[in-house]
Amino acid sequence: MRLIAAPRRAAAWLRWYVTELTGENAYQRYRERAHGDDPSAPVLGRREFERLRQDHKYADPTSHHGCC
Repeated sequence: MRLIAAPRRAAAWLRWYVTELTGENAYQRYRERAHGDDPSAPVLGRREFERLRQDHKYADPTSHHGCC
């Protein structure tokens, strides 16, 4: 049983790490924070969230995001 559990834990950790690294979990964290104490609070859709995230990322002209 332990021989099966260790690779599963490793795979789960790797999946978590990759989704954190790529930012896939950002929207889920946003939804959890946006709801807070009020589950009826308005929440941006995934597309709007990603648009704002990219706009914020590239808004600073002094930071170089992988270019030049």
